[in-house]
Amino acid sequence: MMAASKPVEPQSGSSLPRWQLALLIGTPIVLGVGAVYLWNRNKTKDSPGKRNGERTTPEGSASPVQGQDGGATNSGAKNKGNKYFKAGKYEQAIHCYTEAIGLCPRENQTDLSTFYQNRAAAYEQQMMWTEVVQDCTQAVEMNPRYIKALFRRAKALERLDNKKECLEDVTAVCILEAFQNQQSMLLADKVLKLLGKEKAKDKYKNRDPLMPSPQFIKSYFSSFTDDVISQPLQKGEKKDEDKDNEGEAAEVTESSGYLKAKQYMEEENYDKIISECTKEVESGGRYIAEALLLRATFYLLIGNATGAQPDLDRVINMEDANIKLRANALIKRGSMYMQQQQPMMSTQDFNMAAEIDTSNADVYHHRGQLKILLDQVEEAVGDFDECILLRPDSALAQAQKCFALYRQAYTGNSQSQVQTAMDGFEDVIRRFPKCAEGYALYAQVNVSPSDNATTHVHKGLLQLQWKQDLDLGLDLISKAIEIDNKCDFAYETMGTIEVQRGNLDKAIDMFKKAINLAKSEMEMAHLYSLCDAAYAQTEVARKYGLKPPTL
Repeated sequence: MMAASKPVEPQSGSSLPRWQLALLIGTPIVLGVGAVYLWNRNKTKDSPGKRNGERTTPEGSASPVQGQDGGATNSGAKNKGNKYFKAGKYEQAIHCYTEAIGLCPRENQTDLSTFYQNRAAAYEQQMMWTEVVQDCTQAVEMNPRYIKALFRRAKALERLDNKKECLEDVTAVCILEAFQNQQSMLLADKVLKLLGKEKAKDKYKNRDPLMPSPQFIKSYFSSFTDDVISQPLQKGEKKDEDKDNEGEAAEVTESSGYLKAKQYMEEENYDKIISECTKEVESGGRYIAEALLLRATFYLLIGNATGAQPDLDRVINMEDANIKLRANALIKRGSMYMQQQQPMMSTQDFNMAAEIDTSNADVYHHRGQLKILLDQVEEAVGDFDECILLRPDSALAQAQKCFALYRQAYTGNSQSQVQTAMDGFEDVIRRFPKCAEGYALYAQVNVSPSDNATTHVHKGLLQLQWKQDLDLGLDLISKAIEIDNKCDFAYETMGTIEVQRGNLDKAIDMFKKAINLAKSEMEMAHLYSLCDAAYAQTEVARKYGLKPPTL
């Protein structure tokens, strides 16, 4: 769904992947509607070359830790090897480095580690990846914090498709370099994404469908105002005599699977909805379009995009169907495409929805969120304005417009516009106190009782990032899990915080719980990346005693 309930990453801009945020301390984070992480790279004080990922020591020479003189040696064999290496004569270089290794006393660990690393560099040029790993391993055993050898071994392990050990080495490099070298961070990001996709593809395919919590489902439907299928049973759909004196929900007497499904929705008996919609479709009933859309919606909610798409396609192509149904189907298919990282197809669906139903506030609301994800902030503001014009009481659209304005001001470094956006959030919170998204960027939030799990997560994050109140932040996120034990965002957030606190085993447990609740394969892949990043840290800590700073 496009309705914002948890952070998602934009397609471009200055954002860091969340696995890095799980390892970094003190990074300015902006959380909000459609939420985006903003990283102020200007705070780093390294040289431009280092920030761009350029390693200052040449390939084939040593890069020992500070205070060691591993690059200098009187060995003629090593010097000859370096000359051959620079001339591109790698066989001769390997021969010279091998000679240097044989001549070097065993107790001279620093020089030996340099020779092994240099020979590994020559093997690397010949794409002899197994030999690279072997020599780098020798170098690291003698000098466990040898960045050059660790990174070279990581690259070779990637070539050998050993992603797990590659990730451990590059994680160690990232920690040793204080996350300041783009080259190593890009490799870590690449490997984490590949691992995540591999694991998610297998698990998602074989998982049992999981219906989200009633809180999540109601929150999802509340993000639509022009959605026919989410409206209560209408007068013509039930008989007045079926209501009791208390005005309770009517018993549906017509043999319509769709109407029964609508009644189950009112009763929050969500597990029966797909089967009842199927009965309506198969019987050729009068509510086929509605049943297809409702079935597709619940397929999406349980994470079955493959089942949802044919139903959405059918509704969209029904030219005689209610325009509101077709527009809603386009919105949901567009959101599904965005989850599948197909932004062009997503944009096409939202634009088509706007063409066929120009007065549909939902189209502009959800397209505005898409524009934020695509870093098209000005267009997003325009869409939110159009939504607010059509639906002045839309708290979501007003909060999301404030977020778009905030992000625009933040990236443009305009303090006055930042303040204007923050004032806007204050106004949204005052007028719509139950709107979770209104709290997402509001720094001076007053913690008040709420029965919304996502609200508690956002408030908890604000306590952590803006007020540095760790205990209160964790209490609020724990409360979110008590309210909704299927709130994957809460588990993910708690896991990220536990990584920052250095509680890696607990973090891994939280990520695993979130993985089991993931609503899409892409979301599951991301969660596996977080989990793998935390696990790699445990291995790096065990092997090398390396840990990033903690809260």
